[in-house]
Amino acid sequence: MAGYLEHYGAGEERREKIIKTTLISLLVALVAGGILFFIFHNYRQEERVKLFVELLQRHDYQNAYALWVRTQSDREGYPFSSFMQDWGPKSGHADLSGFRISRSRSCGSGVILTLDFSKGQEEKLWVQRDDLTIGYSPLPGCPAPR
Repeated sequence: MAGYLEHYGAGEERREKIIKTTLISLLVALVAGGILFFIFHNYRQEERVKLFVELLQRHDYQNAYALWVRTQSDREGYPFSSFMQDWGPKSGHADLSGFRISRSRSCGSGVILTLDFSKGQEEKLWVQRDDLTIGYSPLPGCPAPR
């Protein structure tokens, strides 16, 4: 008789263990997914700005300008000469060696990236989500949600 009652309730314990393991696994997956989303949400835009700065460091101003303006109307509104005044070797951004992205914020159809430069300078850039066009941020930060 002892053998008959020995396994009494074992199926219930196994089911509870499976449910508990499943719930913990789902929770871990959700937390990991949230962390990965937070880290990589603006990854493409940050990489685009890093490429932009790399091109400037190599003095490849034409290709850097091509990342900044994408259409003919953009080129008319912001000609290459203006770009060179803002980003060329005689600009305030000539020393880009110590740059870093200090803040990355999603804001509607784009991302506002705050760049810190070695001399304590700061610049806010806007990167459009759909075509990755770079420009000066039209806003100092994202407006508060209504």
